[in-house]
Amino acid sequence: MRATRIVQKILANYEGETPGVKANLCRMLMQGKLGGTGKMIILPVDQGFEHGPARTFAANPAAYDPHYHYQLALDAGLNAYAAPLGMIEAGADTYAGQIPTILKVNSANSLMSDTAGKNQAITGSVDDALRLGCAAIGFTIYPGSDCALDMFEEISAMREEAAAKGIATVIWSYPRGEAITKDGETGVDVAAYAAQIAALLGAHIIKIKLSTDHLMLPEAKKVYEDQKIDIATQAARVKHCMQSSFNGRRIVVFSGGAKKGADSVYDDARAIRDGGGNGSIIGRNSFQRPRDEALSMLSKLVDIYKGKA
Repeated sequence: MRATRIVQKILANYEGETPGVKANLCRMLMQGKLGGTGKMIILPVDQGFEHGPARTFAANPAAYDPHYHYQLALDAGLNAYAAPLGMIEAGADTYAGQIPTILKVNSANSLMSDTAGKNQAITGSVDDALRLGCAAIGFTIYPGSDCALDMFEEISAMREEAAAKGIATVIWSYPRGEAITKDGETGVDVAAYAAQIAALLGAHIIKIKLSTDHLMLPEAKKVYEDQKIDIATQAARVKHCMQSSFNGRRIVVFSGGAKKGADSVYDDARAIRDGGGNGSIIGRNSFQRPRDEALSMLSKLVDIYKGKA
């Protein structure tokens, strides 16, 4: 498969990377209905670990089956499927080579106490990713947590190993913890900071949340006001987060969050597109819907990213 000029231009931004890493980035960028466009939609299914099975799958019981998600990603023409070790293993042979996979190598859970600190346990390895034919590992960091420095050191080591073995790295950069207010978790200054941290840690693909116009950090707020940084619209905030990701030299996808109305999902995608983002990583808003409804919604998202809707 010949990479398009758009994809070649994106890959050229990763100047320090091995051919193996670039090949796996190319696999994802050239996969599915958005293949070759530079845009991506990824299906992440790690919420069973994060929130528990009933909260995650009861709305659409077919989704309890790991094969359901492989098939949904394939039938919807998505770029990749991301999940923890057990779910990837449960379909790795049946779907080998059919859809790029991202092994989520750390996870948290809702059974932890409030005093435990915001952290995640390492639950998979680079060698697991190699064994299962994955294109990338995925790792969550919590900027603002008292555990953040440990998480930075963990992903730094795993990213080095992954790159040496030709595996790409996706970093979920989610501000939360002792230093972050609830509004600050999605404040644009904090979101942009989280994107910058992920880029500096060597992420090949950065996953962040869409942000609000809230500014949490007093010193940053002065700069935003003095420099008149435009954060008035969602598209403007996406553009600013792309600037913070090496001025768009890194692939950035934005999470869909909790299930919401389809129109809100479409509005988010248009803002991501118009702000220069690379796409969506959309889990609960797809697999918690009936299959036909999910496929219809994902098809429209493809059209939005192609500029057709």
